[in-house]
Amino acid sequence: MNLQYVEQVVDLTDPGANRLLNLTVEEARERILHGPATAVRDIEGSFALVAKEGKIVRLARSLDRPLRYFLAKRHEGPALVVAHRIDAILGWLRQQGFAAQFHPAYTRMVPAHYVVQIQLVGCPDPDPVYERFFTPARNAFSTDTTSLGENYIRALAREIEQWIGSLPPGDSIGVAFSGGIDSGAVFLVAYHCLLKMGLDPARLKAFTLAVGEGPDLAQARAFLEPLGLGMFLEPIAVDPATLNPNETIGIVEDYKQLDIESATMALALCRGIRARYPDWRWLLDGDGGDENLKDYPIEENPELTIRSVVNNRMLYQEGWGLGTIKHSLTYSGGLSRSYTRTYAPARHYQFEGFSPFTRPNVIEQAEGIPFIALTDYNVERLYELKGEIVAAGVKAVTGLDMPVFPKRRFQHGAVPAEQFRHRFSPREAEYRRQFLSLYS
Repeated sequence: MNLQYVEQVVDLTDPGANRLLNLTVEEARERILHGPATAVRDIEGSFALVAKEGKIVRLARSLDRPLRYFLAKRHEGPALVVAHRIDAILGWLRQQGFAAQFHPAYTRMVPAHYVVQIQLVGCPDPDPVYERFFTPARNAFSTDTTSLGENYIRALAREIEQWIGSLPPGDSIGVAFSGGIDSGAVFLVAYHCLLKMGLDPARLKAFTLAVGEGPDLAQARAFLEPLGLGMFLEPIAVDPATLNPNETIGIVEDYKQLDIESATMALALCRGIRARYPDWRWLLDGDGGDENLKDYPIEENPELTIRSVVNNRMLYQEGWGLGTIKHSLTYSGGLSRSYTRTYAPARHYQFEGFSPFTRPNVIEQAEGIPFIALTDYNVERLYELKGEIVAAGVKAVTGLDMPVFPKRRFQHGAVPAEQFRHRFSPREAEYRRQFLSLYS
């Protein structure tokens, strides 16, 4: 007698949370299910989708939102549980009496820019099959930084304009704003797009987190006031005592030190905005800009050299990539993993966020920059490039002279150094223990 397994797919994601700009959810699912991969590349917007046909399940997500799954064993056949969050998966398993099968490391993250195919055929189920749907060409453009910047910021402007056009008319738009290169470019381009579209720029606010006497507030003023845009600045003052990285770990569902620090600041900002504006919905931010233009301090990461940074496609967006020893099936890699530092705080306080630097059309312009030819593997030159390219692009697209300040991480700009050291542990192992204690 042949045992016929009966598969089950439990989709705990919220289809209404997808922000698709050119397709319905069902049309997008059809592309994910039947391909080809280039058809998935053409889905515009933010999405995390599950598509099923028979015993075949296919999953895909955009870079800016998480999608996790867990394969549970039942007597009658496998159950694939899909959700944005680990705790949602665990909640379902508990309800069904399967909690003993759970460990957070047994969950899997769908890596950004791939379609993941799973066959639910019984015991044992085969490994997933991964098909890349976004493969931007590297080193495709000239070394003229002015044209590179213009193309990059024009792509950014198209994404922001399309996103603004999808919002309810008149809704207010906030920008998480530090006065740095990425949030600065997003604010100025959003301002430009509102004017170009004949919409009221007063819908816009630049929200700057100020924990004690953090340096970002002064930087934000120094950015906006010379441009005559100081009236858009709105500081969000926060008591340093409210910063709680242990709370952050439970919301973000991760333990990486820099991401927990950044997400703690994002939570403080979102909490402050929500307390002041109970009905505010839409937030723009610049997450992904550092990854696109490879602007992280290489010397702080002993695993990296400038050669590894400029020679590997989307290293900061995807980590070392599928099929490599250091790729985590549980978490994915790069921004594909760490975007929860932005996504989870916004969702926790009922905001809908948008990071235009995560869109493939923008990343494609960044990946085409000939970083090797422009830097000749010189680290300092790599660090200079971002400000040069982005400022040139903002000038070409908006006509505005964008101030450029030295790079500073969100968590280091929002709070003074002494208070930062008091609130955060220097040891990632402590955060890992706290994370695992959530499931013990």
